[in-house]
Amino acid sequence: MNLLDYFNIKRKIIDDYLNKLLPNSISEPVIYDAMRYSLFCGGKRIRPILSLLVCDMLGGDDEELLPFACCLEMIHTYSLIHDDLPGMDNDDFRRGNPSNHKVYGEGYAILAGDALLNKAFEIMITIIANNPEPKFIEAAKEICTASGLKGMIGGQAIDLYYENKNINATTLDRMHEQKTGALICASLNIGSIIANASRNDFQLINDFGKLIGKAFQITDDILDTTSTTERLGKPAGSDEAKHKSTYISFYGLEESKELAKTLVKEAKTLISPFSNNEKLMELADYIINREK
Repeated sequence: MNLLDYFNIKRKIIDDYLNKLLPNSISEPVIYDAMRYSLFCGGKRIRPILSLLVCDMLGGDDEELLPFACCLEMIHTYSLIHDDLPGMDNDDFRRGNPSNHKVYGEGYAILAGDALLNKAFEIMITIIANNPEPKFIEAAKEICTASGLKGMIGGQAIDLYYENKNINATTLDRMHEQKTGALICASLNIGSIIANASRNDFQLINDFGKLIGKAFQITDDILDTTSTTERLGKPAGSDEAKHKSTYISFYGLEESKELAKTLVKEAKTLISPFSNNEKLMELADYIINREK
């Protein structure tokens, strides 16, 4: 099975499970519609698929992992809704469709993002309450940390602070390690945790995640500079227009491309000792070769 076939199969499983976790509601139609609009608006599901890739590679149980992986996708989706708001990036399009706040208004967009985050926590806490296995607790902790001040929110705060300001290389790396890399690392790490990985295997996969997380962000920065709005499904060139600190603004286009390639090469070396690592190797290459 090639990577595309694997993606399609796993995406269907993830979408079906998300539908079960967040079904259509008649009693509260607007907020549920707003939540589902962004959750099912064409996402690639890279983060939950990363989780499943690791779990499969290590011989873990996908059924145990799936709710945590889907919670992580809910949290990622909430972050995109809030990123697009006028008070943040002020983007009118996401994944080729109008942003949540352009369809439902700013108030419902804020509430939809908040509700997705809260729903993810509710699901994880319910799992732990019913079966307080240490690995379930650890997986929930991993997701909560990655989405909070030490992860995504902290990185977004640095991003906002450094608009129209000079940034150094260390802070640039820290910003993107938290803003983008934290959820990517958490995706891989929960796959390791649910599969009962050894300490050494967990560390190798975590280090792999840090490298591909950085490569993912560099590729995002490259695409924002070189691609089109139609291909990306969101406004191209917005980083430069908003004077954001990016790898392109710091290193330039060609050096950024080489850096992304180097990071992926190093990442693939880290996971070379694992058997059944082919799909994860392919995904590492996909991260820097994708078109959106």
